[in-house]
Amino acid sequence: MTVALPLATPLATAAQPPSAAEHERAMSEYGRRAEARAYALGNRGPIRVAADGHLLPEILESYWTHGFYVFQGVVGPEELQELRADIDTVLSRAPVAPDATVDRHGRPASTEGIIKPPYRWAKPLSDPVGGTDKNNGRHPAAMLQPKPGEDAPAWTVELLDGNLHLSDACLRLYGHPGLLTVAASILGDDFVPYNEVTFVKEPGLGPSVAWHQDGTTHWDSPDWDRGAHGFNFMTQLYPSTAANGVWVLPGSHKRGKSNIRKMVAESGSDRIEGAVPMLCDAGDTIVTNRQMVHGSFANSSPDRRITLNAGFFPRKRVLNVTTRRLTGNIETYDLARIEARTRILQLAIDARHQRFPQEKSYVYRPLAGREDENRWNEESRATVLKNYNQLDMFI
Repeated sequence: MTVALPLATPLATAAQPPSAAEHERAMSEYGRRAEARAYALGNRGPIRVAADGHLLPEILESYWTHGFYVFQGVVGPEELQELRADIDTVLSRAPVAPDATVDRHGRPASTEGIIKPPYRWAKPLSDPVGGTDKNNGRHPAAMLQPKPGEDAPAWTVELLDGNLHLSDACLRLYGHPGLLTVAASILGDDFVPYNEVTFVKEPGLGPSVAWHQDGTTHWDSPDWDRGAHGFNFMTQLYPSTAANGVWVLPGSHKRGKSNIRKMVAESGSDRIEGAVPMLCDAGDTIVTNRQMVHGSFANSSPDRRITLNAGFFPRKRVLNVTTRRLTGNIETYDLARIEARTRILQLAIDARHQRFPQEKSYVYRPLAGREDENRWNEESRATVLKNYNQLDMFI
């Protein structure tokens, strides 16, 4: 049994939050105890496929047992450098504050015709959504909010929305044949995309993401199962540690809707008992079931985390489904909407082939034979890719 970190001192109170240094020390102790449990799960290794072209059965079994799997060495050194450079460029163009009109270099902050603002902001080391009704109320318990250092900025970028039209390197990663093989193995060959965002956890600044389960639509469906709300790929551009990474409750994806508020209360703090950090190196990709209880603590550590997140669904869970998005908007996803959104997969596959012609390209079955309609070039950038995230789907 996990022993909860003692938090009876003023260190844990909302009125007297810990300093960033105190929080870092506490997280270091908590993390050391959980790391061994995380590695003992044995759910990590390279992408390996069977003769039928899908993941080896033992990898699939491990994923369905634990709710996540760490695929090691997905992104090579050259591609990793390109991804880091692209994300750094996007971040360098961010306004200096949410309402600012210039970036940190004094240049006009322009999103170049992008409809949905790509930058999401938060106060350093804060919890923007925990214990509120935001995001359909799926973050019911607040996280501890350490006091930032005196030199901390007023705001920090916590998320980039729309990876694929913000970064060509991200678009190419989206067409990765190994990752798309994983998607087909878990969800079926006709899998469909959700959205693509970058989580930014700058050292000593990154805010928390309160414990939650991602899905909101199918919990009460008569045919609910452990994969009803799909999964997320989480490609790490820097090492994911116990201090800066996402924590999960293994196996919770199989138990239906969890009472997170009760879990936190019984644990005596935001450190839920039994949780483990998803540990990996730069260039690894974690596949994470969206129904699993997960969250991340404020990043009081000296280590940066940049996570490229890409979500996917089983087609049957999206087609002709009506749902309320996190914005509150109600939408129905018909076949035309799904086909328009999945075109981006084929663009990404072609973009990757142009950059890595030595790789065998993935064949996305629903668009097989329509490759010439979805070639990657400057015309398709302007007419298909730009503002593609207006077609994001959510369940």
